[in-house]
Amino acid sequence: MNSTQILNFNGTSCVRLTAGGYEALVAYEIGSNVIRLRDNTNGIEFFRFNADNPADVIKQSPEVWGLPTLYLPNRFADGVLRTSDAVYQLPVNEKAPYYNHIHGFIHKRVHEVVEHNADSNCAWLKTRYVYDENDEFFKYLPVRFVAEYIFTLSVHGLEVDIKFVNTSGEKVLPMSLASHTAINSPFVDGAKEGNIRLTVPVVKRCELNERCLPTERLKPLTMHDFEYRTGNKCPVLQVVDNEMYTTDYTLLDHEQFHGVIAEDTESGKKICYEVSEEYGFWIIWNDRGFNHYFCPEPMTAMIDAPNLSLPADVTGYREVKPGESFSTHQRFFTML
Repeated sequence: MNSTQILNFNGTSCVRLTAGGYEALVAYEIGSNVIRLRDNTNGIEFFRFNADNPADVIKQSPEVWGLPTLYLPNRFADGVLRTSDAVYQLPVNEKAPYYNHIHGFIHKRVHEVVEHNADSNCAWLKTRYVYDENDEFFKYLPVRFVAEYIFTLSVHGLEVDIKFVNTSGEKVLPMSLASHTAINSPFVDGAKEGNIRLTVPVVKRCELNERCLPTERLKPLTMHDFEYRTGNKCPVLQVVDNEMYTTDYTLLDHEQFHGVIAEDTESGKKICYEVSEEYGFWIIWNDRGFNHYFCPEPMTAMIDAPNLSLPADVTGYREVKPGESFSTHQRFFTML
């Protein structure tokens, strides 16, 4: 029976959704992070999760647990953020040798539950974060907005809809959005990490410098890169460090699929991670490869996008005008 329930997970309030053989746990007090998604029928643990984890452990590093949504994501050189109508100085929170601002703030904030319920088709949760003068980050980015999240769980998996509404009345809202998705390794119960293969429909490699910032060179794929495209890349047990790509489509069940696919080759069980067209880039990272998770991160824009000299239709950088909104969609599901 489909259901939702507010509960306490080791020190933080969450909403548990159950539907379609799946179970999801959304920590709305930690940036609406989906700290657990499980296919109970097929024994698949999507995200990095530890049932004994104190909530404080997640709060200290929310980027590496579950499905955190990042705004503003990735790096801004020297903390500078240039929009069409302002220049903002963000805090430099990444130390030597990088000296960048990294990952923004919204994934660390306490969000509010707007609604949670279930019917015979699905279970759903709506959360929201209102960003204004009450947020300590507002002194760096004084542009009001409302972030709205809808999580829908059903036999089709977990769907996540995110909308940012610019409520400033006068300033454009710089828009770059990403998920620092931490996939469990192994994700199939009892499986071996060495049997994981990741498919990513990469097109060009975005070259990064020693500060993990784009050089603005888009490079042809090497044999190393092609392993993503052909589905032969093992995303763990080796170092994968901020490999950024432009992307298009792969095939899933003989149809075009805009997303990535992780497969356990022994069982044939797959995690399918579909994203909307707004996500034009992927970064792959695995925290040195031996910590039992890997991160295929969809991004709507390149690292440092508003500061690059490349055109916006290449970088993916957008601006949301006052009163307007920006929306994205993601879906997680399994296949056998």
